[in-house]
Amino acid sequence: MLKPVPLYIGLRYVAARRRQQFISFINGFSLVGMALGVLALIVVTSVMNGFDRELKTRILSVVPHGLVEREGGLQDWQGVAEKLEQQPHVEAASPFVKGFALVSAYGDSHGVQFQGVEPAALRNVSQVGDKMIMGSLDELKPRSYHIVLGRILAQQLNVMPGESVILTLPQVTVTPAGIFPRTKRFTVAGVFSAGAQVDQNIALINIEDAARLIRMPGKVQGLQLRFDDMDNALGRVPLYASELGEGYSGEDWSHSHGNLFQAVKMEKTVVTLMLMIIVAVAAFNIVSALVLMVADKRSDIAVLRTLGLTSRQIMAVFVVQGSAIGFIGAISGAVLGILVALNLTEMVSWAENLLGAKIFDPRVFFVSYLPSEFRAGDAVVVLSAAICMSLLATLFPAWRAAQIEPAEALRYE
Repeated sequence: MLKPVPLYIGLRYVAARRRQQFISFINGFSLVGMALGVLALIVVTSVMNGFDRELKTRILSVVPHGLVEREGGLQDWQGVAEKLEQQPHVEAASPFVKGFALVSAYGDSHGVQFQGVEPAALRNVSQVGDKMIMGSLDELKPRSYHIVLGRILAQQLNVMPGESVILTLPQVTVTPAGIFPRTKRFTVAGVFSAGAQVDQNIALINIEDAARLIRMPGKVQGLQLRFDDMDNALGRVPLYASELGEGYSGEDWSHSHGNLFQAVKMEKTVVTLMLMIIVAVAAFNIVSALVLMVADKRSDIAVLRTLGLTSRQIMAVFVVQGSAIGFIGAISGAVLGILVALNLTEMVSWAENLLGAKIFDPRVFFVSYLPSEFRAGDAVVVLSAAICMSLLATLFPAWRAAQIEPAEALRYE
């Protein structure tokens, strides 16, 4: 069977080597540039996916997947918890009271969100009890005024279990002696480490002690929910809250901690667009190579036109040539990028052991290794963008080739 003429000639031009060393070099340079660009994009997006996964896993192992609150508080929270636990995908519910305060010790002060919790019920919605590095969550007993701090917060305050801290609330107490801020002394009962920013801005106390602090004795503000999968909480929490009646409101983790995850997503988008410049440079090299090829092959193009090839077929020849360079480079880069992305964590660990140095110091970074999560969807987007840019890069040189007049090109031959 005869091959399509434009396809045959275009592929022959890609493989041609005689009298075209410079053009062949540019073709090879374009191919390598395209491969490197695609490889870098796939690896970087996989690393960003890995960091996003680590943040979600670490943070959502401590904070709830959703919150349901009622204006004015709840007294019979057990009945509401039973209703919520019967909803699809909801595994457990736990009461909470929360507020903001300034925690102080040894002259240092830091703003925190304190959460009043019931230790036994909290274990059903959070893994904070498994992340205790000092003390125990069970020390949070009613009227004990014990407090559990995150690791970073405890280090900033320079406190250990058994030492005292002072909680200052954004409220005042009016006395005959004047107006004073509301303060309460707590004893540090433990320290947890989730490996995320919650180690710096969360403090846990007993739910009854917290209710007294915010002057809501005998009530809770709402319920913390845990779902069978974090993604199943999206959009469902407000719906479940509305089914409970008036005065109830709900939010999932995408609202309570969505700013952080949106920042990571935006960073991934910006980095991807910046690295796409590498692919664009490789595509521009394809334009350069084809323009030089058209200038060098004017007489060949004229001969082909006299043999009966139409302008469209001449355009197709150079579109095939440029697209083949881009396609081979993109596929090569995608294969290498996938292999690197799937084994990046092990490769970095091997390099660390070989050099005897840690790239991510656990004393400085939350993540002590380089995470990587390959997603086929990202690779498809990168590969499609690279092939489309390669195809677009061929249009102008191919159009220039189709405009060559046989008589003019062969006049001085």
